[in-house]
Amino acid sequence: MVHFGIICPPFFSHLHCFAALGRELRSRGHRVTFLQIPDVELTVQSTGLEFYPIGLESYVPGSLAATIAQLGQFSGIAALQYSAGFCQHLAEIVCQDAPSAIQEAGIDILLVDQLEPAGENVAQWLGLPFIGVCCSQIIRREAEIPPYFMGWRYQTASWAKLRNRITYAILDRESRSMLQVLNTYRKQWNLPLQHSLYTLQPSRLRLAQIIQQPLEFDFPWTRLPQNWHFVGPLRSPAQPAIEFPYDQLTGQPLVYASLGTLQNTKCELFDQIASACMGLDVQLVITLGGSRTAETRADLPGSPLVVQSAPQLEVLSRASLTITHGGLNTILDSLTHGVPLVAIPITYEQPGNGARIEWTGVGKAVPLQQLTVDRLRTAIIQVLTQESYRKNAQHLQQAIAQAGGVQRAANVVEQAIASPQSLVVPVR
Repeated sequence: MVHFGIICPPFFSHLHCFAALGRELRSRGHRVTFLQIPDVELTVQSTGLEFYPIGLESYVPGSLAATIAQLGQFSGIAALQYSAGFCQHLAEIVCQDAPSAIQEAGIDILLVDQLEPAGENVAQWLGLPFIGVCCSQIIRREAEIPPYFMGWRYQTASWAKLRNRITYAILDRESRSMLQVLNTYRKQWNLPLQHSLYTLQPSRLRLAQIIQQPLEFDFPWTRLPQNWHFVGPLRSPAQPAIEFPYDQLTGQPLVYASLGTLQNTKCELFDQIASACMGLDVQLVITLGGSRTAETRADLPGSPLVVQSAPQLEVLSRASLTITHGGLNTILDSLTHGVPLVAIPITYEQPGNGARIEWTGVGKAVPLQQLTVDRLRTAIIQVLTQESYRKNAQHLQQAIAQAGGVQRAANVVEQAIASPQSLVVPVR
């Protein structure tokens, strides 16, 4: 039995993926503990996994909800800039409190989210083996690959490589405050300083890297580390029961619309989605992502079926199209059922996900800055009526089915701790 500790951002999509992996490892006889801020204690406990609080002295309870509420008001680079301060505070909490928490809890190995680089700092300081987990888009720099937060297509031309390099340089400049936090502790711990953010540093302690983004849902990479494992969506076989009015489904082609759990307060987007579907021979189902009750949006054009929350996988099994903000979890859930997409990327890595939707031919992306009801309706009709989008989505569906999911991820973890060298195989 191994005791795993999880370090990840406290946002739902990340907790959701790690909880699925954690439950699978627990079912195999291991212990799994989240090292997290107090605000998510109840969420973690609801998964049946263990919780160890960090940040008790420096974290103000309720800050997470306040940050999420404020984030819902921003889009694009503004949202990235706003969240930087909160993420910087979280990184400081991890560096300050996680080492003692890990030792007191008796944790043997860490599972570290790619988007919480402080976790890798702590593992290196303690000399503790760790396994990286990528719940969102892969962040790895290659000349031809655009930065994750940009909606640019893959290009091999010299001008595109220069554009990417300049944008990465701007990212590094804007990330100096976060890097300063990380490097303050790395200097204190006699570790080599980092020169850029979210770039995976070579480390003998990194036993493997687990990625839930299928390799087929990405731009072409020229080189990837051999211990990277593309396992597909990290989902528990048993999903929580969520009530849904199935008796109100009409039998028309079902269009499922979700803006996730961070951008679901953008009421104007729901209005535009409803208006774009009005008059089409479809039934629009809108989930508000738990942000408010369905009654608050009873005024949407065209009388769509609106629910506070939805059993996403079950509804998608009946869907013909997904309209999404471009979050990776909703994209993967849709592709798991071979459902094509129309994306309205808002912020973070969502523009990059939208570019990958178009690159792989599984749907269309409508940039937020160019969004109009007419443009959105045109994209919806195009994806619904052109068979190529569904065929491409079904190709990704097959790739996801063959990737192995959470069971393969747990296999990778157990192999890594038993014999790290056995995992040095060609990337798949």
